[in-house]
Amino acid sequence: MDFIFLVFSSFSLLADPVNFTYVILGFVIGTIFAAIPGLTATLAMALLLPLTYSLSVETALMACASIYMAGMCGGSITATTINIPGAPSSMMTALDGYPLQQQGKGALALGHAALGSMFGGALGALLLIALAPFVAELSLLVKTTGKFSLLAFALIVVVIAQRGRIPQAGLAACIGLMLATVGLDAMEPITRFTYGYSSLTAGIDLMPVIIGTFAIAEVLTQASSRTDITAAAAAASKVKIRRRDFLPAWSDIRKIGLRCYLKSSLIGYFVGTLPGAGGSMGSFLAYTETVRTSSEPETFGKGNPQGIAASESANNAVCGGAMVPMLTFGIPGDPITAIMLGVLVINGIQPGPQLMADQAGLIAPMLAALLFSAVVLIPLTLWLIGPYFIKIVSVRKDVLYAVIALLAVVGSFVSTYSTFQMFMALGMGILAFYLRRNGFPVITMLLGYILGPNLEEFLRRSLALSNGDPTTFFTNPDSLFFVALTLVFIYFLVIRKPAKTPEVAKTE
Repeated sequence: MDFIFLVFSSFSLLADPVNFTYVILGFVIGTIFAAIPGLTATLAMALLLPLTYSLSVETALMACASIYMAGMCGGSITATTINIPGAPSSMMTALDGYPLQQQGKGALALGHAALGSMFGGALGALLLIALAPFVAELSLLVKTTGKFSLLAFALIVVVIAQRGRIPQAGLAACIGLMLATVGLDAMEPITRFTYGYSSLTAGIDLMPVIIGTFAIAEVLTQASSRTDITAAAAAASKVKIRRRDFLPAWSDIRKIGLRCYLKSSLIGYFVGTLPGAGGSMGSFLAYTETVRTSSEPETFGKGNPQGIAASESANNAVCGGAMVPMLTFGIPGDPITAIMLGVLVINGIQPGPQLMADQAGLIAPMLAALLFSAVVLIPLTLWLIGPYFIKIVSVRKDVLYAVIALLAVVGSFVSTYSTFQMFMALGMGILAFYLRRNGFPVITMLLGYILGPNLEEFLRRSLALSNGDPTTFFTNPDSLFFVALTLVFIYFLVIRKPAKTPEVAKTE
């Protein structure tokens, strides 16, 4: 209860003009990046990460939380109006949003998307606030061997969740693990894989890895593609949206039903707690569950507001769920929480079981900003500047990506004041670009890099405590639990055939 009280008392920090300005700016920037096809809130956070050095920890984390929430709902704008999802998590929203736009009800569809995002985001944040302290207490039961098995479970789930390209995901994770071993050994005073270069003694910094993986690789990908954005810009110019059309009728909300909002949000929240799952999976599962239980399944994909509500409730609820493993175990649930983990580490905050007890005062404002963004900013910004968001699709991409490239290079230098780390960011960008182009999921590489040091440390400690006996991972109850959980996930995601894809989903 103390932590819950601390979070709600942190709302007073939003009265500070500096904090409030950064939360608003973060939300607007996150929405813009999520609304432009090809850009994501992950890229926005990677570019803005160097700026967090000049901010207080609370302000930086509050801005990150608002970017995260905005990134989940911003993609619905272009998904609805021009049938091009601005973010992967909004793909299911386009199935019913765009047909409504074709019927002249685009603003109404955006209103339903905002309402669903607000409900899902708020419920996910409340569940996070209520359950995180209990999860943190439970995590104290996990000892050294259990921590290794938990990290191994997270990495394996991230790999096997990449259906159809598990070998590529496994190789990408191994590359991330290898990158994490560069530099000074964590337990012995020796260097590894430095090849005589003193600059590599400290290892590869987290900042260039994030900026290279998301920002520079994205610029290279866009530069190499020949996507014609003229059609999208022309489609956007034809869209006319009025503010008064955003408000959904009460009868429509009653028809969607509280059960749909609640069930979709819970699905999104629990999917978010799984490492590597992300908003796309949460949105897909909630949408298909809504279709399955609907009395009018044939209306989905043709402009059913229930489909929009289910998709948006779930992908915004993922925000709260993904922060649970990130805060309590240091395991990010998706790319954005991976970057938020970087913000925590850079500012000297070590996620883990003791976080809620030792540094709760630093985390509470972030959770307050997450709830504030869901309840206030989503409906408010949509009503105020929603009609203008669609125009950002018309931004010239050559200018846009040139600015992004410049910010990425300058940001990687400013954050480390190291020319070597700046070139390392470029190198990581080229590596990530090559991996993406050949079907390797770079998020598994990043998670391998982030989880690698702890994975190695707990493995070596466990073996040292057991005198080198590997059966210790099967004889300790906490470790055995995660080993069994890993086998369960392997059975359902790899061995057992996936359930039949719902008919409506095949239209994607």
